[in-house]
Amino acid sequence: MKIRAVIQAGGRGTRLMPYTLVLPKPIMPVGESPVIEILLKWLRRNGITDVNMTIGYLGALIRTFCGDGSTWDMKIEYYEEKEPLGTVGSLPMMPRKFDDTFLVLNGDVITDVNLRKMKEFHKEKSCPLTVAVTTKKVHVDLGVIDAADSIITKFREKPVLEFCVSMGIYIMEPTILEYIPKGIAFGFDDLVHALMAENRPIAVFNHDGYWMDIGRPDDFRTVQEEYETHKNKILGV
Repeated sequence: MKIRAVIQAGGRGTRLMPYTLVLPKPIMPVGESPVIEILLKWLRRNGITDVNMTIGYLGALIRTFCGDGSTWDMKIEYYEEKEPLGTVGSLPMMPRKFDDTFLVLNGDVITDVNLRKMKEFHKEKSCPLTVAVTTKKVHVDLGVIDAADSIITKFREKPVLEFCVSMGIYIMEPTILEYIPKGIAFGFDDLVHALMAENRPIAVFNHDGYWMDIGRPDDFRTVQEEYETHKNKILGV
């Protein structure tokens, strides 16, 4: 698939401390492999060979492990953030300009989403931005009360709530860079608000397969526990 991928791997992983005092989040192990290796192999299976990777905190470890990408028959170029620029703030600062549709993703994602289908969907929708989304269930271990005028109108004991959530995987058009200021921290949430303020459409690509990020200790433990069960999906075998 002829599309360049940008992997955001420069974060400090503060929610995973103390683990990330020693290892950057993309190098955290899942099964026998670091997360970044699982991610790169998934990209390669989807036909992506051209990768830009942002690095910052403990970036030398990431660069040493991934090298130039030839291990996976890929080409990896690095952009080192001198200071954190947020989820998308580094895009206008990258040496190589974006002249075609490109992919942006977080460096802690594990999924089996079909990127070819996502790109086809993106082209059909003709939007400047497509966000991969999935359903996230949240267990509330409390009694949840709705009230009006100090009177209970609804009561739910330990409900399971469902939300449509971003997977940290985005397909963008070069025009998106017009909305991202240079040289300052700018997150994906800032980008969405900027687009919505100008009534620019944002497409969502629904994925009902496997997805997990390891950004929080609970999620990291869950991935370890699920690894054997979902190993084929995670590794694409």
